[in-house]
Amino acid sequence: MSGIIGKKIGMTTFYNAEDAKSIACTVVETGNCVVTQIKTAQTDGYSAIQVGFGVAKQKNVSAAVKGHLKKSGSQASTITEFRDAEGDYKVGQELKLSDVFAEGDFCDAIGTSKGKGFQGVVKRYNFGGVGGQTHGQHNRARHPGSIGACSFPSRVLPGMRMGGRMGSDRVKIQNLKIVKIFEDKNIVLVSGSIPGANNSIVYLEK
Repeated sequence: MSGIIGKKIGMTTFYNAEDAKSIACTVVETGNCVVTQIKTAQTDGYSAIQVGFGVAKQKNVSAAVKGHLKKSGSQASTITEFRDAEGDYKVGQELKLSDVFAEGDFCDAIGTSKGKGFQGVVKRYNFGGVGGQTHGQHNRARHPGSIGACSFPSRVLPGMRMGGRMGSDRVKIQNLKIVKIFEDKNIVLVSGSIPGANNSIVYLEK
């Protein structure tokens, strides 16, 4: 298997006695991961393992999804695919952390960053503003300033950094180390921070 689905619990510190260092870690819970479908090149055009995670409220699940998950006996709230999965897996099989990762491995963490709403250029792009309250500045200290020339090109060029929606983006953080695995609790400690709020869905890939 090339990855697993989990839920971000929060952050903590882990003391490594060998190096005498305290490591900032993200706590990820990875229980209830079930193989819901096995895709092959002959039937689907590519090979992948579809995995379901969590338990969804059945009143919010469509009939099509219920029928799809019926074969695996899962009631997953999140479904994703992992390509290039090595190993012999069966529909309905429950995945464990030891099937994917071991302590000391490196992984890529994918999550949805926290939403910031509509933000100006100072917070969104670290603009410095127009400086102090001098030279006639009244209420434009955090404004972007000029956004284009007058006669040429007589328009605002595409890609101009301006205010807009910030956050709620799919973000991948690469090369994070698996610091500690608690197999009995389905919890893994990953070095560094992972995008997203607590209790949000994250994906750990090799």
